[in-house]
Amino acid sequence: MELNENAQVDTSQVDDRRGSGGGGGLGGIPIPIGGGRGGIVGIIVAVLVALVGGGFGLNAAIDGGGSEQGDNTSLEQKCSAEDALQQLDCRNTLYVNSIQAYWRTALPETFGEQYQPSKTVFFSQGVSTRCGQADSGVGPFYCPADDLVYIDLTFYRQLADQLGAKGEFAQPYVLAHEYGHHVQDLLGTEAQMRRQQQRDPDNANALSVKLELQADCYAGAWAKNATGTADQQGQKIFKSITEQDIAQAIDAAEKIGDDAIQQRSGRPVNPDEFTHGTSQQRKDWFTKGYDTGDPKQCDTFGGSL
Repeated sequence: MELNENAQVDTSQVDDRRGSGGGGGLGGIPIPIGGGRGGIVGIIVAVLVALVGGGFGLNAAIDGGGSEQGDNTSLEQKCSAEDALQQLDCRNTLYVNSIQAYWRTALPETFGEQYQPSKTVFFSQGVSTRCGQADSGVGPFYCPADDLVYIDLTFYRQLADQLGAKGEFAQPYVLAHEYGHHVQDLLGTEAQMRRQQQRDPDNANALSVKLELQADCYAGAWAKNATGTADQQGQKIFKSITEQDIAQAIDAAEKIGDDAIQQRSGRPVNPDEFTHGTSQQRKDWFTKGYDTGDPKQCDTFGGSL
């Protein structure tokens, strides 16, 4: 993967709340750093809610408070410097720019719906959302109540060091998955799925799996088209994306498959508890999105998985 050093990083698509407090609490699951079975289980539980829209019961708390505004001053200064692309937060902001540039065109072309931008919130330790309070342990998530993506960027260290997904392209995959949930929200897919869960609670987990795999497929469709995305001045954001990069995204998807997570925690694999899909399913649906480059091929609700 090679980013274009001439691409302008649009920090207006990010709300930087790092260092602003925000507290933790509702649904917050800390990730222990130490070893031992307790530490591993903590990691696994946290990753179960990572890469998920409406994770840790977010939808049940849509009146759980407002969301404060961050201060983007330092981010703007950093990302306008010559070495901007050496900075983790600036690179991730540029990934967000690319993902939204793709959907700004793809959503109306594919589904006939206008794309509504969503900001990504960078936070540290804890954050206040319209879905309630959250802390870093919940991993990245999308809150449909305020239409925002949330991430503590230290999650990438945990993804690499504790789960073994070390590739750089795992990062834009994470963000593209969360924006896949935003697209589902815009199309009404997420709300329809929640209604189905209420009508058919016995299949609630199976429906969640379909939602998650579709978000993986949408992420793959973005990855296929990412080299065609440009900044507001028309500069391409990516110079190149290689097959090795795609393999890194697939590796991250496989590392957080439900079966892999259960095995890592030392528990027997129980398909009845799956909420995100197996490693093979996550690989297959990301790959389908990437191979076709067509979000219409991501209909996980229309047939077998």
